[in-house]
Formats: sequence, structure tokens, C-alpha cells
Amino acid sequence: MQALWKREGVSNNTLMVVQCDGPLDPERIRRALDRFLDVCPWPSARLRRRRPWGQLHWAAGARAALAIPPVRHQRLGSPEALHAELEAELNHAIDPRREAPLRLAILDGASEAAGPQSVLVVTWFHPLMDPRGGQNLLAHLAHVDETDGRAPWGGAPPVFVTEPDPRPLKVRGRLGRSSQRYMRTLVPEAPVSPGTGLTAPGRVRFEQASFVGDDHSLGGVRSTREIVWRLALVGRTMADLWRRRGLPDLPFLVPVSVDLRPKGEPGATFGNVLAFHFARFRPSETADVDRLARALRGQMTDALRDGQLDANAVAMEFLKYRPLSLMLRDLPGTAARETFSFNCADLADFPPALEKLFGRRVVNAYHAPSVLPRPGIGVFFNRCGIKNNLVVSWVEGATTLEEGRRIIEAVREGMGWRTAR
Repeated sequence: MQALWKREGVSNNTLMVVQCDGPLDPERIRRALDRFLDVCPWPSARLRRRRPWGQLHWAAGARAALAIPPVRHQRLGSPEALHAELEAELNHAIDPRREAPLRLAILDGASEAAGPQSVLVVTWFHPLMDPRGGQNLLAHLAHVDETDGRAPWGGAPPVFVTEPDPRPLKVRGRLGRSSQRYMRTLVPEAPVSPGTGLTAPGRVRFEQASFVGDDHSLGGVRSTREIVWRLALVGRTMADLWRRRGLPDLPFLVPVSVDLRPKGEPGATFGNVLAFHFARFRPSETADVDRLARALRGQMTDALRDGQLDANAVAMEFLKYRPLSLMLRDLPGTAARETFSFNCADLADFPPALEKLFGRRVVNAYHAPSVLPRPGIGVFFNRCGIKNNLVVSWVEGATTLEEGRRIIEAVREGMGWRTAR
């Protein structure tokens, strides 16, 4: 989909921002990366296709030829300077054919209350790994750092990529074709988004806020922790934006990611380990969040029962063998550049195993993905300790800072959260 905006230089980066309670040592992180390359080459790989009809894949040379991804160190004087640097990092697009698909930055600052602090920023070309894969990578680097010269993982490293699907090609082909047919039925008319009509997109921007007060896991209403409930709430806030913009009551089309990793296990780090369900509902159906959440839960149940998620995962594997123009033909709305109405995802809990990192305590952590000019806006949840993080990412020209902040406040109110100190 990013190729639809190739001439505009739109970024396909994702950020993972990890706030630590003291200064980090850049050399310590470089050493961990270097040792990690001894067992896994993919942070230094390049995106390749051997022939026009060959598989699009990651390729890495011999260990001696691998250079560690760049680790940048910078001191900043204010929170505003930090945020500007994070947005610059989000917009400095990675070209995975010519450079490593991953880079790190250590941004130092200080506060009167807490003293010197560091923010570790992991930036990657989005198809390299999903958000949980980024967290896995950080856990692997922390483990390598803690082994202090000993063989990491006792000489038996974990599996870093998903094992190939063992089902016969005939079976997988049938599933892939069924998903292809289903995808072509999703958009009988192109969806509308805040980016509809945008031809000259600006930078990707984002706003992040942390909240507390989610006591639902302590015996209260657990439904608000489900992605379908949160999607319904975000849908209601988007419907308000639609009314302000005078956009038509066409069905929202929103991709909902489903993690395919085994429950309770870290699973693969690199590659896409997600399947996608496509939620559909109208702005006029969003007034009653609980009722809409039940309807969205029913859609998800039907998709699981009908095998659509399994078929979607198989179909995405087959996409790697198709020329880019044919890939785009199989994706909803790409003929008109109208892909989705908005993005929404719950990136779940930051792993408790990463409470400490490179000798420092993690204070907070969140993800900030870039979004396409159309839809032009995305809302992303995650949790780190007791903090609920909310990130709104948007493209200048599609949405404004004021609109992004209005969405954050509406979601905060709907969740019953209060601002974290």
C-alpha cells in the first residue's frame, strides 16, 4: 500500500519509544546488537526479489559482512525537542533495499524531579516485524546484554521467524484464493476517510498521552479491555469527526489485527505474525458503544468460524510472490487509493520481563506507527505497568492536531481514565 504514495515519499516506519529512569550507555546497546547478529542476521538484512516473479524476501550475507544497525546518541533540552525528534524519526523513511531495516536512537534529557533520563527509540521498516515482534527483539537484546559474555540462551537460541506452513500447496492455494475473493467483496464502494481527496500529504504527526484508572481487570467490566469495545468507542469518536467534516454515512472499513503466536509464548520476532479481520459498520451505528461492540464481536466470531483469518494469513504469504501491481490489485480500495476509513489497534501489554533494560528501569513504553495519507489517521492503545497509553497518529493535511487531541479526550472520557502523573 505504501507504493501508492511512492512519489510523495511517505514513510513506512514504526517507532517503539521506551522511557528509562536514567541514562543509557550507547556502547552497551551496540555490543548487544553485535552479539545478537552472531545468532540472527535479520536486523542487518536487505529486502530483495531475485526475479520479477520471485519471492519478495529478506536477505543477509555472511556474518563477517554484517554491520550492526545504526545506534545514534543525542542530548535534548526539553520535552518539546524530544517530541520533535520523535516525529522526525518517524518521517525519516527507511529504504530497506539499500539500508538496514532497523535503527536505534538514545535521546537524553533531564527533569528537575527525576534527574538525567534516556529514551530508547527503536525504528523499523514496518514489514520487518509487527509491534510484538519489536518487543521480542528488545527482550532478546536485553537477554544478550545480561549474559555478559556467556553464550546467550545457553547456546540454544529461540526461533526468530515463523516455521513454514506444513500444509500442502494445494490446500494453501485454495485458502489463498478464497481470501482473495473475499477481499474483493469488501469495498463495493470505496470507503471515505479523513484523507479522502488528499493529493499532497504532509508529514506524519502523532500525539501520545498516558492515563491510569483502568480497574476493570480487578473484577469490574472486563469488556472494555477487548479490541472490539475499544474499536466501537473509537468509531464513535470518528463518527463525530465525520459529522464535523460533513462526510457521508458510508460504512467504515477498519482492519483489525489478530496475533497468530501461541498464547503464553513469545513466538516469532521477524516477519508478519498477524492475520487481519475487516470490521464494517456505519457512523450512524456508533451512538450505543455496547451495542456496536456486540455487533463487532459477532463479525469477529463469524470470521473465525468461516476460516477467514486463517485464509487471510495464507493469502498474505502468497502475496510475496506477486509483482507489486498485482499485490495492490488484491487489496481493498487501492484502485482509488482509498484503503481504509481509519486505523485502530490495541498493542496490548509491554512485557513485564522488560521492566529493566540495559541496567535501567523502564518508566513507560509505547508504539507510534506511521499511517497512510488515506485514511490519514490511526488510534493505538497499549499498556505499560499501570499506565494506559493512547497514541493518535495522523498525516498533515488529512487531520489536525486539534482533531487528534479531541479524539484523545473523547477516548479518555469513554474509558473512564484519568491523566497519569
